[in-house]
Amino acid sequence: MTNLAPLRRALISVSDKTGLVEFATALAGHGVALLSTGGTARSLRDAGLEVQDVSDATGFPEMMDGRVKTLHPVVHGGLLALRDNAEHVAAMETHDIAPIDLVVVNLYPFEETVAKGAAYDEVIENIDIGGPAMIRSAAKNHGDVTVVVDVEDYGVVLDALDAHGGQTPYALRQRLAQTAYARTAAYDTAVSTWMAAQVDGTPRRRTFGGALAQELRYGENPHQAAAFYTDGSARPGVATATQHQGKALSYNNINDTDAAFELISEFAGSGPACAIIKHANPCGVATGATLKEAYGRAFDCDRTSAFGGIIALNQPLDEETAREITGIFTEVVIAPGASDAAVSIFKEKKNLRLLTTEGLADAAVAALAIKQVAGGFLVQDKDVGRLSRDDLKVVTQRAPSDAEMTDLLFAWTVAKHVKSNAIIYVKDGATVGVGAGQMSRLDSSTIAATKATRMAADLGLPETPAKGSVVASDAFFPFPDGLLAAAEAGATAVIQPGGSMRDDAVIAAADEAGLAMVFTNMRHFRH
Repeated sequence: MTNLAPLRRALISVSDKTGLVEFATALAGHGVALLSTGGTARSLRDAGLEVQDVSDATGFPEMMDGRVKTLHPVVHGGLLALRDNAEHVAAMETHDIAPIDLVVVNLYPFEETVAKGAAYDEVIENIDIGGPAMIRSAAKNHGDVTVVVDVEDYGVVLDALDAHGGQTPYALRQRLAQTAYARTAAYDTAVSTWMAAQVDGTPRRRTFGGALAQELRYGENPHQAAAFYTDGSARPGVATATQHQGKALSYNNINDTDAAFELISEFAGSGPACAIIKHANPCGVATGATLKEAYGRAFDCDRTSAFGGIIALNQPLDEETAREITGIFTEVVIAPGASDAAVSIFKEKKNLRLLTTEGLADAAVAALAIKQVAGGFLVQDKDVGRLSRDDLKVVTQRAPSDAEMTDLLFAWTVAKHVKSNAIIYVKDGATVGVGAGQMSRLDSSTIAATKATRMAADLGLPETPAKGSVVASDAFFPFPDGLLAAAEAGATAVIQPGGSMRDDAVIAAADEAGLAMVFTNMRHFRH
């Protein structure tokens, strides 16, 4: 192995033909002979390039509907042979194997096929076999062979050929080999993850993969390195959004924006709604007759915490709402679209990031939630639990009114997106107090009530908005104290999972306080 390796012969077989002709033309200009397959070969010939079919090199036709075309010693011998090993060179001469110095492969579009909801047999046919095999062979022999799996690296290779007289340096080949192995690993991850959903039981092995979307300035804190990777699922949200303005998103921006958009997606088709997030917790969520009204009502829940927050909307951002939002400092706004007038208004706030998506995420779609722990990963189904009125069990002497029931379901939806222990006060389709992340449910209840009282003073209201509100608890009340704190704050109805050994005492306390209470038989812990 030497530092510089000449590039005389290239095998190109790509599904994504972006930049293909330009790249191959430049290779030919460096005197590189082109070897190719199927549609790639046709594209090159149509561009006037001279190209040899792999089937002519191997002496075997493509067969079995294209399943077998590059799985041949002539291909893999040309990739794996060590150029400075006499026995390898002799074997190549004996078996008429020519070296292949460059492999350019991007794989069958498996992830895209799954994402579009293709039938089982179509998905199976989009599992690439020959491509990963060639990539791995070339990457293993990166001492002599250059491997390219991303269109973004075409220019890097051409720059190297220009700089080194048609040769590539070892450092580049090594880096490209790492990228290649990561790509095949991510590809196999996509296949195995899809297959796991097709079979029963817990998979014995799990893998996770991603593609670098953005190098971040730092992580949660400046001393932590960080990057953002996408998983190829194309779920609407921060990973697939278009950023219209503002500096690059930070680690915390991405985390909070994801939390905001996942929450607001719960309100698809329910009329204008707004969620304001701070440190991954909602500090205000509301519906309204207009987006402007929904934003204002969400803002009024906790104006202090909303400063520097993330705003998510369930409808395209309009001009009036944009003007209202620019009244305070906001880090990010994300919405399923924005009017030209709204975009123009935001341009006056250069540090405000505006992200738009092609739609809301489907809150009912199953997915995996992954958390790293020392020495491993915790993997669970994403919490997609949802309830209707028919799912609720009235356990008190008084049943909730229709208005209370509507607010209870709203509060329960929000509670799903609040860190435990979570207590949510809601009145007329808007949060009026949020207690999040406390070790005691009583503390969460008290904090939420205190926030409501403080905002009443800030807004000049005659009484706390918690009076006449309803309350959601993400898990059961282990004792009556948290429930009684809500009653003292003015709440009239409660929604909670139930299931405590002291349910009878909690129900009795609710009855004595005149509260209506329903059980969900479902909890929403969020850690």
